[in-house]
Amino acid sequence: MSTTSPTIPKETARHVLWMYDRLGGIQPGSCTEHLIRAMQTADVYRSGKLREAFPELSEAVHLARYDDEGIAKLTRIARGLAPLGCPNCGDEDGPFDAKTGRCETCAEAAA
Repeated sequence: MSTTSPTIPKETARHVLWMYDRLGGIQPGSCTEHLIRAMQTADVYRSGKLREAFPELSEAVHLARYDDEGIAKLTRIARGLAPLGCPNCGDEDGPFDAKTGRCETCAEAAA
């Protein structure tokens, strides 16, 4: 099993954002929707099996559920931007503003 995180495709990020009622999301097909719901509710064993079968989708759901900056990261991916890093200053540590994808310092300065 690989220890690196899979690269999340733009469409996958948009599907997960839709499931979390976030701007920029698009409704997935019914199969993908059921897979996301299964990933949200699976026990540890089944979650591992789903991750083996659908690594990108599982990583996106994991970001949305457990990473404090996950929604911001998925939003940047869905917009076709780099998943990490402020487009203004290049900060990769965050926290990031979910609407702009910028670090909080740059987002506050722009407001």
